Amino acid sequence: MLRRSLSTVLLVLACVLVPFGALSTWAKYEIEDADQYVATMAPLASDSAVRDAVADAVTDGVMKEIDVGPLQGTVESFVRDAVRSFTGTPAFRTAWNAANREAHAAVQEALTDQADGGAVTIDLAPITEQVKKQLGDDGVPFADRIPVTHTEVTLMHSSDLGPFGKGFHMLQVAGLWLPIAAVLLAVAGIFLAVRRRRAVIATALGAAVGGAVLAVAVAVGRGLTLSDLPKDVSRPAAEAVYDALTSSLSVAGWVILGVGLAVALAAWLLRRRRHRPSPAAPGSSAIAGQAD
Repeated sequence: MLRRSLSTVLLVLACVLVPFGALSTWAKYEIEDADQYVATMAPLASDSAVRDAVADAVTDGVMKEIDVGPLQGTVESFVRDAVRSFTGTPAFRTAWNAANREAHAAVQEALTDQADGGAVTIDLAPITEQVKKQLGDDGVPFADRIPVTHTEVTLMHSSDLGPFGKGFHMLQVAGLWLPIAAVLLAVAGIFLAVRRRRAVIATALGAAVGGAVLAVAVAVGRGLTLSDLPKDVSRPAAEAVYDALTSSLSVAGWVILGVGLAVALAAWLLRRRRHRPSPAAPGSSAIAGQAD
């Protein structure tokens, strides 16, 4: 009885740790690691919604600093087109990666509760500098009057993170230890089980449930995150950023769900096959039932 109870407790803990293990691995090796974070965000340089949002932010920042009288509207339109054109160049991708590397440091400060309520932003000054140079090379009037200011796009305020920030930091600290613990608990629980094949099926189904919970949580989190955006934030751009950051996490949830169901089905089919009576030995099913 004690053996069965201990096995059940270990298996339940293993299944509970499955989604948290995926979260901690993602937090440690995709979000905390600067190179991986930049690599995750890099494809967004080609996303049309992100490019439009950057073009709007840079243009608005530039036009706040210059005054060309009656030509203001014409110059603004020209600058916007120039910035939008620049976002399709390799130079923009380089500037975008540099800006995200700087933003990553701010995100880490916010998540580790070190930012004292400050804002997490992406500085678009390198992009403004490149646009100014391009306009000057093209002989555009007033290009030399464009100031290179620190035009920033706010991603979040650290004060908005609340307890989530501390929880996220704990996941980063746990890292790969949570999934390792889940595997060890599952192995120990199956080893102690009186009926190991049933334990394998139960564990696989529990892991599948954990994977499903993770996938659903990512989807629900997307809705909650995007439902309260400031009016000056582009929703399509925010959606692209959220999807880029959580893509691997969502895939992990569906993979865990699929593998768990596959293992459970294979173990169940093997159990049925062993229980199927043999024509040569009608009593074999009883023997198999005792061994299961």
